[in-house]
Amino acid sequence: MDFRSSAPEYDLSMNGFETRRHLANARKQAEDRGLDDVLIIDVDCHHYETDNIVEVIQYVENEPLRQVMLNTLKTKSVSALLYDQPGYQDLGGRVTRYFGRKTEKTVGVGAHRDAEQAMSWMDSLSVDYACLFPTPMLFLGLHPQAEVETQMARAYNRWMIERLLPLNPRLRTMLYLPFNDPEATYRMIQEFGTCKGVIGFMVVSTRYKGVYDNAYMKSYRLLEEMGLPLAFHGSYNWTDQMMATTNRFITAHALGFTFFNAVHCANWVVNGLPERFPKLKVIWIESGIAWVPWLMQRLDNDYRMRTSECPALKKLPSDYMRDMFYTTQPMEMVNNSKALELTFEMINARTQLLYSSDYPHWDMDLPSTIWDLPFLDEQAKRNILGLNAQRIFNIDSSARFPAHPQPFKSSNG
Repeated sequence: MDFRSSAPEYDLSMNGFETRRHLANARKQAEDRGLDDVLIIDVDCHHYETDNIVEVIQYVENEPLRQVMLNTLKTKSVSALLYDQPGYQDLGGRVTRYFGRKTEKTVGVGAHRDAEQAMSWMDSLSVDYACLFPTPMLFLGLHPQAEVETQMARAYNRWMIERLLPLNPRLRTMLYLPFNDPEATYRMIQEFGTCKGVIGFMVVSTRYKGVYDNAYMKSYRLLEEMGLPLAFHGSYNWTDQMMATTNRFITAHALGFTFFNAVHCANWVVNGLPERFPKLKVIWIESGIAWVPWLMQRLDNDYRMRTSECPALKKLPSDYMRDMFYTTQPMEMVNNSKALELTFEMINARTQLLYSSDYPHWDMDLPSTIWDLPFLDEQAKRNILGLNAQRIFNIDSSARFPAHPQPFKSSNG
């Protein structure tokens, strides 16, 4: 496979892409730090469901829509089925795994290509368990037809449960919720919440629905009763009226992945949902962590002056936000390390922060991102890399660490 550059001397020919060879430095880092002896749970990583889109479409239950999708695939790209964004996250081909993965040779005997490739990168990073999310479907909340999101969500979830998760107990997922259809969202939790390998549910944050809408309350209650976390996964919308004023992908990405989660989090807090669902575990994914202290300070300051607008709150907004969970990636490695250390302190990172790699995306973080932080003691590092996630997802890790105590009752595989 050839990658062309505007400067011919930088043209790249790549033959025989292998995930393990591609991640050789990641493996060396893991070995140098002894991370194979550390429980590592990756709470946010991805595969490309579009690599298996025909398999997924076969699970679309609406027959006319299924046929339209298959016909569209023949004449257009998969982008016409879902909802795509402008941009070039692969940096014009320089992040070779975006394209190389399609050429990688896998054993393919009694397994699935996605599962085999997942094991390759997980072993390279020393990840023991991974929560797998889709990629192009992260924009599906913007699709103008709610029924397309609902049908695709149901098809993808069934495909995950029936085809991929059973292949390896190290693979887990928080299933996609079609949030534009509150009734379908509720039914999805009812039907799939106890399936093997399902450790929670995920809402793609890039959408224009208020999380405080009464139509969602019974879904929150059901998740709380089932003990399943609810995650909001960030992404961006470059066609958003305000974001459209940005003229570089770097701006759309840096602001967009934070903006939607910040709005949903603010709505979640000021509308008193933490008081209404005190046992529901809420996770904010792929927005980094620098936005959290900013929002804490903004909400606390306004709350002190306009308390009457938030009658359900019994403490400061920041106190509720400290009870929530956050994933690490992309962790902002700022020049002023004191700022990062204070951020960890403000969000109670020791108990609330969850490691995520975001592999295979361009801005992925290795476990060393956490392990090498000088201001954390070893127990805090172990908590963030795996023990916090083990606690909130009730993951039994005895198969990977037989000698380790398992203080939590295992659920859903």
